[in-house]
Amino acid sequence: MLKTISATKARINFGDVMKQAKIAPVIVERGGKAEVVVISKKAYDQLVAAKSNTNIQKRIEVLHAQIRKELAGKALPDLADVIRQGREERDEQLLNNLR
Repeated sequence: MLKTISATKARINFGDVMKQAKIAPVIVERGGKAEVVVISKKAYDQLVAAKSNTNIQKRIEVLHAQIRKELAGKALPDLADVIRQGREERDEQLLNNLR
């Protein structure tokens, strides 16, 4: 359950506000209007991680759209052929480095 406290009380009892924030967010009001929310470090880390995951998902979606646009209906090359070609190129580079 959210707890609401005035800014003055929060300043005077900041240690208690910190303890309460570990349990649930604490809304701090000034002039009867909510100004800030005090949350635990754990809750903050979860928010940051969730935002990061959302950004990664959006970036993946953008990349998928770009790939589909670049392919323009063309089929992707066979994965086994791509791997084989990469291995052949790697082997050739290794052999050249040994010479």
